[in-house]
Amino acid sequence: MRFRRTTLITALCLGVLLGIGLSRKVSLIPGIYALLLIPVIPALLRKNIFAMLLVLAIGLTLGLWRGSVYMQNVRELQRLAGREVTIDATASTDSFYGKRSQVQFTAGNINLIYPYKTSLAGSFKLSGFGEKMIYRGDRVRITGRLFPSRGGSQATIAYSKMERIKPGSNIIYDTTRNFNAGMQNALPEPQASFGLGLLIGQRNTLPADITVALTAVGLVHIVAVSGYNLTIIIRGVGRLKLGSRYQKLLLSLALIASFVLMTGFSASIVRAAIVSVLSLWAWYYGRRLRPIVLIGVTAALTGLWNPYYVWSDIGWYLSFLAFFGVLVIAPVIAARLFNRPPGLLTMVVIESLSAEIMTLPLILMTFSQLSLIALAANMLIVPLVPLAMLLSAAAAAAGAVIPQFAGWIAFPARILLTYMLDVVHVLAGLPSVFIRRGISLPYMLLLYGFVVVALTAAYRKLSKDKKSRAAGLQITP
Repeated sequence: MRFRRTTLITALCLGVLLGIGLSRKVSLIPGIYALLLIPVIPALLRKNIFAMLLVLAIGLTLGLWRGSVYMQNVRELQRLAGREVTIDATASTDSFYGKRSQVQFTAGNINLIYPYKTSLAGSFKLSGFGEKMIYRGDRVRITGRLFPSRGGSQATIAYSKMERIKPGSNIIYDTTRNFNAGMQNALPEPQASFGLGLLIGQRNTLPADITVALTAVGLVHIVAVSGYNLTIIIRGVGRLKLGSRYQKLLLSLALIASFVLMTGFSASIVRAAIVSVLSLWAWYYGRRLRPIVLIGVTAALTGLWNPYYVWSDIGWYLSFLAFFGVLVIAPVIAARLFNRPPGLLTMVVIESLSAEIMTLPLILMTFSQLSLIALAANMLIVPLVPLAMLLSAAAAAAGAVIPQFAGWIAFPARILLTYMLDVVHVLAGLPSVFIRRGISLPYMLLLYGFVVVALTAAYRKLSKDKKSRAAGLQITP
């Protein structure tokens, strides 16, 4: 039996993720093991079952090594749990006022100053007093009690004493702040905050009632920076009449880089950027990357970069499940329902449905809640998001450059954003829009197994139909 190269790559990525997961229980210093694997690496050229086992072993070893390195940081945080510490950290988000008027933000690049000196990996959620505002890029000193946490942040320090020791200032931070100020100049609230949420995923200024309403109708993802934003940007570039494929590639890469820098290297946008760059690379060279390979490579790279994603970040799992729905399930549904590629709005609805199918079981198990009108809300709102992003960007630019005319230029954005918010509030006000009921892990796995079986059957049906059509074309004189 011989395997395709893409199958071996997928197996390597699976081995990496499995190794990272096992590293929570198994520690490995892989130097000697890596040396043992070197003599048999040429066997990969044969692409047989031995090559498959070798690829899995290499991936497993790499994942165990990376996870073992990060486990040292986990043990460090456990030793510091409940103790008063002093750290220096770099703010990765602008601050906002949280519980009891605390200034709250997320930070990385963390150095422990007291009770001893060392560096700490991961992201911390910090809140406290002492500064009126902390901006992304500021270097701050925090003193308070540290507690390890799960999810996107590895630790929290609340009710701390904070001091800005070095302001962060560069062209990216300054441009982002001017852009935000331009949006506030051009649009009233809550439209301004909603527009910033659609464009760059900034939710800290969004009123709480709007966040609750968006969650109730299953639309909170549109104000969370994600791959959808990049998809809109890349599709927009693809529709431009540029001179060559090379120019489209350069413009797309430049916009992706700018977007990642403006949004502060959030985990979700970095994942989406990797998927987008790999897809653009394949498109430019006339190749077609299999979606499973694309998802596997991105998951392995982000897992190696930060094993915390694999260990405890539900958002990491939800994003890849959504990727699977959009990249794998949506094309199958479109091919089964339509004889020709559907239009943009139809495809947006199909992709939203596919993402819901893949994320729903995990959401039910983790959060024990289900929005009964999520699909309807996505059908009404999501197709408008690209236009809303374009109009909001024009409003923000006008507010930053020509504030005296910003109100006129921002008027279309104001009308559209008001309509979208009104629809969200009306849908959220319907009775019994939520079902609060969880499912167990075995039941969740059973649901995903059903999806895999149905997808496999649909793929086989499509393959038979393609072969039948090809045979008909050959027979026809």
